[in-house]
Amino acid sequence: MTAPPRPPEDPVPSPELLDELLDVALDAARQAGELLRDGRPADLGVAGTKSSPVDVVTEMDLASEKLVLELIGARRPADGYLGEEGSERPGTSGVRWVVDPLDGTVNYLYGLPSWAVSVAAELNGEAVVGVVYAPARGELFHAVLGGGAHLDGVRLSARPAQPWGQALIATGFNYVQRVRTRQAEVLLALMPEVRDIRRGGAAAVDLCDVAAGRLDGYYERGLAPWDRAAGCLIAAEAGALVGGRPGHGPDGELTVAAAPGVYEPLQERLARLRAWAD
Repeated sequence: MTAPPRPPEDPVPSPELLDELLDVALDAARQAGELLRDGRPADLGVAGTKSSPVDVVTEMDLASEKLVLELIGARRPADGYLGEEGSERPGTSGVRWVVDPLDGTVNYLYGLPSWAVSVAAELNGEAVVGVVYAPARGELFHAVLGGGAHLDGVRLSARPAQPWGQALIATGFNYVQRVRTRQAEVLLALMPEVRDIRRGGAAAVDLCDVAAGRLDGYYERGLAPWDRAAGCLIAAEAGALVGGRPGHGPDGELTVAAAPGVYEPLQERLARLRAWAD
């Protein structure tokens, strides 16, 4: 399922506005990514926890969010903002920034390369610009609504559909033990049916890997808006289908992104398993 058509009364964003939003998003993602890459202390530790004792936040998450919030505030002070580390402010322009200043914090903490800065701009509730910068992989993804998705300036296209039994599917796990246990049950049911399962540990990066044709599909329960906003737009603009539960778009219950031909059986199987429910 792709995003529903914009209602006729909603104004179409001008190319000039989209260019400005993309420029801000690229600057914010690059600067935050460079801070995280170059400023990571050797003795990096946990600064706090969120949903559970294993859902961690580091001092670098907080520093990255501060940088992004200040940059956007200086460039576009009338815009709203929603960030993972608790920053939220209303706006008056119709634009809201949805930011994960460090997606894949546990990977970052352990020195694994799959982590990113995710920056999306929404206009009247719809993502119109998305940027995901993965510095440790040296990759910068971006998309503009209606303008396609790109990796380091090269146009992306989702992988041609594979037979269901040959699909490579990625997923992620919640930090709450009860939810994680249920996710493991769903995974156990799916694993014998497909080529294999991958678990990268950063939702935004997984969604971009669908866009780049490195994965046939991806699903996850429990994603927050900042986890999926930029990555879902990038995947959709690369030709992937993006949705959630049947009849729903991507949300906190379920997010699904896959190449056409893989999306349908993946969503159907997840629906049979009630992958969003305990």
